[in-house]
Amino acid sequence: MTPKGKLIIIGGAINTGSFTETQFGLPENMNFFERGILKRIAEESSKKIESRFEIITTASLIPEKVGEEYIKAFAQLDVQNVGILNISSREQANSAENCERIRAADAIVFTGGDQLRLSSIFGGTAIHDILLEKYNQEDFVIAGTSAGAAASSKNMIYQGSSKDALLKGEVKITGGLGFIDGVIVDTHFVQRGRIGRLLYAAASNPGILGIGLGEDTGLYISDGHVMQAIGSGMVILVDGKHMKDTNLTDVAMAQPVSINNMVVHVMCEGDTYDLHTHQLVIHHSKSIGIIS
Repeated sequence: MTPKGKLIIIGGAINTGSFTETQFGLPENMNFFERGILKRIAEESSKKIESRFEIITTASLIPEKVGEEYIKAFAQLDVQNVGILNISSREQANSAENCERIRAADAIVFTGGDQLRLSSIFGGTAIHDILLEKYNQEDFVIAGTSAGAAASSKNMIYQGSSKDALLKGEVKITGGLGFIDGVIVDTHFVQRGRIGRLLYAAASNPGILGIGLGEDTGLYISDGHVMQAIGSGMVILVDGKHMKDTNLTDVAMAQPVSINNMVVHVMCEGDTYDLHTHQLVIHHSKSIGIIS
């Protein structure tokens, strides 16, 4: 089934159009302007600025503060119909009242924080089922930043140091919320040097495309498979389909892993990648001449 909804996943810290999140999920730099990522989320919703938005702050340790900042940010874009859902238990993720709010929404945004809170609290609940149904059957936007982006895929990285990522067993992977399959997402990618985490994830399952989202950068995904880079930074794709060999199954835990022939792509704003054809199309903007 081709999803009718749209998925927007954002790498985290932001200078031009979304915002910076600390380890606690608190936005530090709310510099939203008309070309920013948050405006893209509003524009892609079915009723534009008249849409109903629900901000899901479950991943954050300071949900009230994060929710307030999102409301202020949306207000700068003349988006007023915004609610905050601080769901902190599976009971709340199954409550009739919260389910009705999700059913009435045109778009939802998962904030940053801890992606394991998202998967463990929402996985298999009524709200999770409603989100999957709306995403597949309606013109519905699901957006996520940082932890919200990491939890969007069927497979999810939830732990692993950047320094030791290519030691066997260091990167921990579990199931995500499953809005998109065949990929695994990592965030704050360039700034925190997380290439090793995706190399390890792709080596352990070469059929999965690793997506590394730089800060102030995201992917707009339509039809479930067409990905367009948005924002000012880079998206790194790690493709293991043509990997020739790895010693992953031979070495002991905590020992280095060898990988032969892993393919890496770099996407910038406007570039597109098709998950069906595995083709990257680079957007060539008009050249700017240099006057000597």
